[in-house]
Amino acid sequence: MMDKYYELTMTLKNEDVVEFIADFVANIAGDGLEVGRNSIIVRSENDLYNIKDAVNSLVGTLGGTIDIKYKMEQKENVDWIATYQNSIAPIEVGKFYIYPSWYEAKEGKINIKIDPALAFGSGHHATTFSCLDVIGEYLNGSERVLDVGCGSGILGLACRKLGAKVELCDTDPISVDSCEQNFALNSAEYEELWEGSANQAFGKYDVVIANIIADVLKFIVHDLKKATKQDGLLILSGILDKKESQVTEMYGDLALIERKQKDEWVTLVYRNR
Repeated sequence: MMDKYYELTMTLKNEDVVEFIADFVANIAGDGLEVGRNSIIVRSENDLYNIKDAVNSLVGTLGGTIDIKYKMEQKENVDWIATYQNSIAPIEVGKFYIYPSWYEAKEGKINIKIDPALAFGSGHHATTFSCLDVIGEYLNGSERVLDVGCGSGILGLACRKLGAKVELCDTDPISVDSCEQNFALNSAEYEELWEGSANQAFGKYDVVIANIIADVLKFIVHDLKKATKQDGLLILSGILDKKESQVTEMYGDLALIERKQKDEWVTLVYRNR
């Protein structure tokens, strides 16, 4: 262990986007993150300017509408990685058992191994938890599935473990790499994985999953509907309850068959008619 480590603190003016930015950073940082109400702290023994540059690049692609203040410090090292690992326990969601590699798989469950940078994309966050619950409830394993904004790949992995044929995409190349690594970690195969979004999908899918944020769900509404077969399922998540009406207004021509809420986060299951 090195004597010093780097700490990058990002303070965000808009609390609504903290989860979104943290999820993005989680796919870049291989070490621990700490997420507060309006802040994200990254710690590493390596220089963290690449994280700052990547977040700035993301903000730029979104039109520079997210206000972030950065503070970089170098501090005396402690064994915070071990402390972090001890804080991440396995989690059961319906049929699934999500666990990091320093734990054992569980008999009688569908096991998914994920080594998270934090509790995002690992089943612990409310949006991922609800999506896994829905996947276990609705999929029978014969479906063709598209996971849009795949992040760590955990949702696509859940579908694949049930027997579905899975395609995945994300606009962030680091997420694409993370997804590929997690499929390899689970000895699982996907049909296609690309950097981009649903507008690059080929054909129609029995199930389309988009666990993103409300503003993006509104922006790609036509692409998601187009990719979903008639009578197919469209699973939307990453929706803060205070923004739910904005999303339901855009998807009102579809049949809402289930709504799940965990904490302040909402997951909606639609059938394309």
